[in-house]
Amino acid sequence: MQFTLSQGSLTAAVRTRGGELVSLRDRDGTEYIWDGNPVFWSGQNPILFPIVGALKNGKVDAGGTVCEMSRHGFARTQEFTLVEQGNDFIVLELRESGETLARYPFPFSLRVRHHLLSNGFSTAFTVENTGGSPLPFCAGAHTAFRCPLFEGERFEDYQLVFSQAEDASSLLLTPEGLIRCGALEPVLSHGVLSLDYGTFQRMDTVIFQQLQSASVSLLHKETGRGIQMDFSQFPVAAFWTKPGAPFLCLEPWHGCPALDDETGRFQDKPFALTLAPGEQKSLAYTVTLV
Repeated sequence: MQFTLSQGSLTAAVRTRGGELVSLRDRDGTEYIWDGNPVFWSGQNPILFPIVGALKNGKVDAGGTVCEMSRHGFARTQEFTLVEQGNDFIVLELRESGETLARYPFPFSLRVRHHLLSNGFSTAFTVENTGGSPLPFCAGAHTAFRCPLFEGERFEDYQLVFSQAEDASSLLLTPEGLIRCGALEPVLSHGVLSLDYGTFQRMDTVIFQQLQSASVSLLHKETGRGIQMDFSQFPVAAFWTKPGAPFLCLEPWHGCPALDDETGRFQDKPFALTLAPGEQKSLAYTVTLV
């Protein structure tokens, strides 16, 4: 099912399949979210849970039980249930099932709240441990924004501008999508990263951890049009596209792909979270139109 949200001059669409916000349009009808054209990538705004990125050999040990999951986990392929809806917000929930327990043997509740704001939207993930043993998990977003936004523009006309004028290096991935331990490449200079498909052809994904910045803007270099994302509640910020594709994914992560030398235990994964029985954790990011 698909639901429509409205707030002032903005409209959004949210789909129960994957719990995703899949459209955001302004008063002029400009669409900001990638349409999922499979010629490039059929995704739009997948929710990453209960892992972020790839597992080493596709497996991870969670309390003595081996879990097998594909990249970014299973939430993005599951059907969420409607919990609450208003004109400008919706709450969807995913709980464990026979299918999820076979890959991730934990009872849980994952609630996703999409709230349309006067000039953007916020998405909040609330994970609750509904079982009787510790619940390890990672969570994140993979929001694909159209880039360029308007006819006559190029991908290279845009840049990422961080809220702090910092220099930073990206983590590097192996061909299997694992983080190469100790491997870094400087890509961020004075808080600005100009977009170039060559960067993503060489690195696949640009991944920063524990930046000073709390937000990043995807902006046209001349007009200043674009979006800003506040990712202050997430320790990792990643950026991905396919060379030649007219979109860029801005990805706030609480977690990351497996390190190529990691122990293989879920609790040892960088930025993984663990909830005691009955405990819950909320994480949110906000997108503002610029």
